[in-house]
Amino acid sequence: MPAHLIDSLATTESLAEIFADDSVLQAMLDFEIALARAEARVGIVPKSAAEKISTVAREAEFDVPALSHAMFRAGTAAIPLVKALTDKVRARDKKAAGWVHWGATSQDVTDTALILLLKRAYPILVGDLQRLGKSLVELSEQHKATVMLGRTLMQAAPPITFGLKVAGWLGALHRGTKRLESAWSGALVLQFGGASGTLASLGDKGTVVAQALAEELGLSCPEAPWHTHRDRLANLVCSCGILTGSLGKMARDISLLMQTEVGELAEPGGEGRGGSSTMPHKRNPIACSLTLNAAQRVPPLVACFLAAMVQEHERAVGSWQSEWPVIASIVQSTGVATASMAEAAEGLTVHAERMRQNIENTRGLIFAERVMMLLAAELGRDVAHRLLEDATRQSIAQNKRLSAVLQGLPEVASHIGPSVLEQLEIPEHYLGSAEAFRKALVTCRTRKNQER
Repeated sequence: MPAHLIDSLATTESLAEIFADDSVLQAMLDFEIALARAEARVGIVPKSAAEKISTVAREAEFDVPALSHAMFRAGTAAIPLVKALTDKVRARDKKAAGWVHWGATSQDVTDTALILLLKRAYPILVGDLQRLGKSLVELSEQHKATVMLGRTLMQAAPPITFGLKVAGWLGALHRGTKRLESAWSGALVLQFGGASGTLASLGDKGTVVAQALAEELGLSCPEAPWHTHRDRLANLVCSCGILTGSLGKMARDISLLMQTEVGELAEPGGEGRGGSSTMPHKRNPIACSLTLNAAQRVPPLVACFLAAMVQEHERAVGSWQSEWPVIASIVQSTGVATASMAEAAEGLTVHAERMRQNIENTRGLIFAERVMMLLAAELGRDVAHRLLEDATRQSIAQNKRLSAVLQGLPEVASHIGPSVLEQLEIPEHYLGSAEAFRKALVTCRTRKNQER
């Protein structure tokens, strides 16, 4: 199912389908089916009634607009759904209708339905995360020796390799994926507590039914109901927020490196991708735009969820009712950011020659630190720093290479030989531990995949 127009930049087609009306409705019905089956297993509900409830829930058609209207009036999705399901079961079997929703409360339905939707959404995210990780490993290896400007506070700095930059993205992705995996696994738990979270209406069989219900739905059974304890979901949405922020950092880097005057990277293009409605020459950073859109949208949504954690007693007034749209938006935003960056990484064009040219365009100024450290051993750091400040100003004012300016300074010539100055501006000679750091980041991610 395609997304609504207003949501088209905030989700993917597969995630839009999961959070679509029919899917949400089915998740709630799946809870009711599993509840009847579980209670039949432990001898509470007649097996014939459970079978009738299951059949009707699977086959009957529900008026979604009417349910939506009734949900607004009821203040919860469960009440009108249970009523509608009961009516439809009653039309086929009056006795079976009396067993619909036995022992459950409204929040049991809506919370567990949400968890079922999250369970379906996770493999979609994992697939795109794996695509992205694989592409980043390949990019990093391919460009481990591709030198480029380091940039600090948006200004040229000593050189790095593009392989290291990519490995930095990969490291954040790896950490974010681990965090998300743990949080998602911890959140996939059943909600079943009845009116006050004690399952009193089921007598001494409450925990047995809960375990059977969790098994029916393929969820974990928690130690106790969690109606007003939202920490597991909070951990999940916070993990989504961190991951989306890391993807946003990657998108920011790529989009900046795509600027015309920089020209070091280019997103994949193609029919209908990256164009402009007025400027035929444009190749816009669309994947980056979608990702940054998500990275800007998610943090306040996470804050909204965290604010709603302060809930009253055994059932909250307004707080948990706010969560469905918030969580759905966070998950879909995380999904669109992940899918977009996977697409960008898989087709990223790297202009290595432009990267080297941009280094050359600094006329050697980015190597001032290198000379300063050489002179500091003889003159002291403060003196060397002042000397290089003067030399760089002269280089800029005279439009000369830094090495040429330095060759004319007696203070430099007396301590640094001509051969050293001639080798000064070779970027490969001033990369420090770049490759060691790159290997460590890539190896960490690769080892984790092998362990799986």
